[in-house]
Formats: sequence, C-alpha cells, structure tokens
Amino acid sequence: MYALVDCNNFYASCERVFRPDLNGKPVVILSNNDGCVVARSNEAKAIGIPMGAPEFKYRTLLKENNVTVFSSNYALYGDLSNRVMQILADFTPNVEIYSIDEAFLNFDGMTIEDYHDYGLQMKNRIQKWVGIPTCVGFAPTKALSKIANRIAKKFVIRTNGVYIIDTDESRIKALKWTKIEDVWGIGYRLSKKALLQNIKTAYDFTLPQHENWIRKQMGVVGLRLKHELEGKSVLDLEPEKTQKKTIAITRSFPKQLNDFDALKERISTFATVCAEKLRAQKSSCYTIIVMLVIDKHKYKTTKYYFNSAITLPFATHSSLTISNTAIRILKELYAGNEHFTFKKAGVIVTELIPEHNLQINLFENENPKHHMLMKTIDNINRKMGEKKVKIANQNLNLTWDMKQNHLSNKFTTDFTKILEVLCH
Repeated sequence: MYALVDCNNFYASCERVFRPDLNGKPVVILSNNDGCVVARSNEAKAIGIPMGAPEFKYRTLLKENNVTVFSSNYALYGDLSNRVMQILADFTPNVEIYSIDEAFLNFDGMTIEDYHDYGLQMKNRIQKWVGIPTCVGFAPTKALSKIANRIAKKFVIRTNGVYIIDTDESRIKALKWTKIEDVWGIGYRLSKKALLQNIKTAYDFTLPQHENWIRKQMGVVGLRLKHELEGKSVLDLEPEKTQKKTIAITRSFPKQLNDFDALKERISTFATVCAEKLRAQKSSCYTIIVMLVIDKHKYKTTKYYFNSAITLPFATHSSLTISNTAIRILKELYAGNEHFTFKKAGVIVTELIPEHNLQINLFENENPKHHMLMKTIDNINRKMGEKKVKIANQNLNLTWDMKQNHLSNKFTTDFTKILEVLCH
C-alpha cells in the first residue's frame, strides 16, 4: 500500500504558522523579485487570482480584497518541509520526497489494521508539531494514491483529509471522477490529444481500446501509468538522489544591469554559491559555464542569450578558482556586447566527479592550499551563519540582490529573527 501526503497550499500555510491571524483570509506568495504569484490560499483562489499572475497587473485587485502578500521565503519553507518529512519517516522508513510539499510513503511489510486512522495520526501530528495542514491518499499504487489524495483534498470535510482506494469498486469510482488532465503524468498538450480520442477521464484511459494510442503517444511510460491506474503497482519509490550531476545558480536582476563591475560582483557571487554546493555534496567540477540574458522585448535582435564555457585541466570545488574562471568568461561575453543591458545572469558547473576521485594533472594543478582554505571558510560560515567570510569582490552585505518587499522573517533558521512572544 502506498500513500501520498501533500501539504495544503504549502507556502501560504508556512506563512500562517507564524501569522495565525491570517487563517481564513486570502494570502498570496510572489516569485523571485516579487514578479508573479506562485502560491495562493483557497481564499485567494476564490477571489480569482490565477497561478502565475503578474503582481503589477493584479495589484489593484489584491488591495481591494485585502490580500496579504508575501515575498518567497525559501529558507523558511525549506526548513518547515524538512520537519514535515522527518515526521513522516516516523510512520514508515520507506519515504520518497517527491517535492518540497509532497512525499510518497510505502507500507510494504508493515501491518496496519486501519489506514484511515493511520492517516489521521500523520495529519494530526504534522498539524500539531509543525502547524501545516495536510491531506493523505492511500492506494495500492503511486498513481492511484495521487488520485486518492486529490479526492481527500477536494472533499476535505467529508473525508477528514484522508481517503483510501482499497477496493476495485472504489478504484473505478475514483477513476471515473478524475478528469484526464488531472491524471499524474498527463500534461496539457497530451490531455488535448486524449480528448480528441474521447479519453475524458482516468477510467477512459484504462480501457483496452485505447492501449495502442497510449503506446504510440507515450510509449512504455504511458503503459506503466495505465497499469498503475488499473491497480497494478509498477512504479517503486525512487531512491534519494544524493548528488546532482549539474549545479546551476541563475537569477533575474531587480533592475537591468550594464555596468561591468556590477555584473562581475553578481557572477562572482553565483560562482561562489556553486562552489559551496559542490563542497556540500563532496564533488568537484571540470567545466564552468556563464550565461547572460537580455530582454527580448527591449532589443530587436536574433540573439537574446549569451553563454560560454571553460573546461579546466583539473577538477575543483574552490570558490577562488571557480569565481576567477567565471569572471574570465564574463569578460569575453561582455566584450562586444557593452551596449546591452542584461536582465538575468547565471553560473553553471558541470562534469562533476566525487572529490575523492580527483585525478592529478602532470603539468597543471590547483594550489593545494585552496582545499584547507575552503574547509576553514565553510567551518566559519557554518558556525557564524549568514556567510560571514566572502571573496573580496562580492557584496559583503547580501548574497541575493532581489526585490523582496514583502519578505517575512526566517523564524526557524536565523536566531536574530526568532519569533518573539510577549507574556503578561
């Protein structure tokens, strides 16, 4: 038996943990640089604020309806997500963290007499210990548990936030209720094609006459999904990915940049964060890529994206080496493009290898002092917090230069911003 545990309106719920006065009131969360709406409470959805709505276009509507607006606070959301996942691990050791607010659980080998009661225990513990509302869907396959969770969320009063698909009758009923565009793995374009084949529901998707079309359009992935919806488990929990194959740090600027020194500071910061992420997963990289993006609405040109790469003769995770290399690339990209203003930039490191697999180059190697220097810097920053030690060409007062006019405090990750409680 599988379960999908999904946090309801996660970003908005995280903000409400420390602002209980906002319960029952409309709340929206904005993307980086306060650009677009990336999360909404149910009350905000009812007002008619769509996902991805540009903030400046809906500013009047937000004010008229007293909608509370927050900038994205990923430090807070990530910490609360970790707490939720740690609680779920108490109920089964088999947990696949699917996203920041979702997790699949597998209960094979466990004896559970009442899944509904078990789901309520998970829900109540997360609500009590973290303050995040959740819904739980149980089913014999991962795809069906997605549908069960959707039903639990749609009919939360009737189901108490927990729904179980454990019989063929309940499975067929759930499949007939689920629209094809709401099936896990069916995207917008594919759902349009399915509708032309008269596949309107998840149940229609499982009918034998559609198997050839599924095989042609989706291949083995579609056939696996069909088996899952038929109650045959073919998708296991995926093992945790401990190492990334590529690390990218890209950001849009609050205002477009043309000055080389300003671009140099941003690129150096992005490169340093890439190096820190490399060291955190005990990897090194060979190739550094720098990209610059201009506003396609501002310039009439065929090229809006500039990028270049350098492959080093040795692998590195040194902030100094990666930053210096990135700045070399920036100089090449900037030359001849000085007349542009850039709206976005980024640094990507790839060709990663484990740091203990470093191959010594006969003629050119990194300064051996870098390894101990980086280790010392990481230890200081880990103890002191908030990046106390930086490279000199970085902005010492900030890491991310973003517009965040509605940012809440990092209540759980920064002692200087811990919640204050007045006692009388």
